[in-house]
Amino acid sequence: MTTNNGLRPAGCDIPYRLTAIGAVLGGSGAERRAAGGQFLLLWGRNSRKYIQDMSLKVRQDLMITATRHNPAADCIAMVIVTLMAVGTVFVFSASANIGYELDLRRFYDYPGLRQILFFPLACGIMYFFSCVNYRKLGLDGGWSRSPIVYVLLLSILLLAIVLSQKFFPLLPRLIEPKHERYRWLQIPLGPIEVSFQPSELAKWAVIFFLAAACAKFGDQIRRFFTRFAPLCLVVGLVAGLIIIEDFGTAALITVLAFLMLIIAGARLWHILPPLPFAAIAFYAAIASSPMRKKRLLAFLHPDKWPDINYQPNQSLIALGSGGLRGKGLGRGICKYGHLPEDTTDFIFAIIGEELGFVGNAAVILLFILFVWLGILVVMRCRDRFGQLLAGGIVLTIAIQAALNIAVVTVVVPTKGIALPFVSAGGTSMLLSAAAVGVLINIAKQNQKPIVEL
Repeated sequence: MTTNNGLRPAGCDIPYRLTAIGAVLGGSGAERRAAGGQFLLLWGRNSRKYIQDMSLKVRQDLMITATRHNPAADCIAMVIVTLMAVGTVFVFSASANIGYELDLRRFYDYPGLRQILFFPLACGIMYFFSCVNYRKLGLDGGWSRSPIVYVLLLSILLLAIVLSQKFFPLLPRLIEPKHERYRWLQIPLGPIEVSFQPSELAKWAVIFFLAAACAKFGDQIRRFFTRFAPLCLVVGLVAGLIIIEDFGTAALITVLAFLMLIIAGARLWHILPPLPFAAIAFYAAIASSPMRKKRLLAFLHPDKWPDINYQPNQSLIALGSGGLRGKGLGRGICKYGHLPEDTTDFIFAIIGEELGFVGNAAVILLFILFVWLGILVVMRCRDRFGQLLAGGIVLTIAIQAALNIAVVTVVVPTKGIALPFVSAGGTSMLLSAAAVGVLINIAKQNQKPIVEL
């Protein structure tokens, strides 16, 4: 069946419309004008809107596919892989122990061998998330269709389960205290047990959720009771479940949340009302823990608390004994029982002892380079959600790295915050790698499309 002018009915015209649009995109200037004029003449006024919609879709598709080899994205990937490689080498070096013999049948019991396993796995996770369109994590399709909402709810549930073990020990085999703290889930996988830290998942879930919510609200984030306050309640709930057992992570999440809200455009005077409640909560957390009070007093009066300052002092000894170029890879001695937590929170001190100031400076420069590249991604990103998400990822890694280095150099009181990508820990490395994968995906989509219509 054809019409009087020889065209097919409206239900069969999709291939013809696509052909005409292809002529408009692919031909020379005269061919594009001729094809566009003929197409509009044949299909009438309504086709103008159709062409505009299709042109917008083509622009978006070209923007996604034409920027896969983005220099910023490649540089970010190289910086992070280098940091993970450095961390794997020094975790293996710091885990050396003359008190036991290496048994490969129990490889998962050794931090150094575990890190060798996590390194390629983290690279694979980073690559996977770099190929997933970050816009799928937003709230444009609704709250119920966003995966990040369910990840946040899952993290809150896991935090509640772990914290409940402190008061109602119902799952002693799955939740065992480490250093008298309930922070980890022990997941049995055959002959091994994998430790999972829900607070790490909650930290990234809050960052992603705030970016998505602030992007969805837009300028409405300035409304205190209907937009700003509910987001603060979500952050307060997550921080409240963490602060009892992990003061440092709770403080980090709170600071990051307020910074993201300020970046998103919240009024500065809206930040003031929640601050007294946050201050009271953190004061109560410090006052209720004798160890936290001792650490704070030992930092303020180091001569009066030599036992509490043992770890910071050993950290300074490791950094100072390394000198300019260090003692050499694997030749440090502070790792042999002198410096506690040498593979996790104080891995930066081991790097300083074995590679000296040069090694420490190289690690710091890698983080500075990452922050600079992240800022470029934020500045070039074209949508609000991508800007907020990229900014949140960069802020999280930068602030966490700065705090860890400050603790190791005794600029701030001792707190259990790992050095991203360098410290031992599968949960932190894998989740941080996934976040950087999302950042790389944002970087891939930050250039102008090749074809302008």
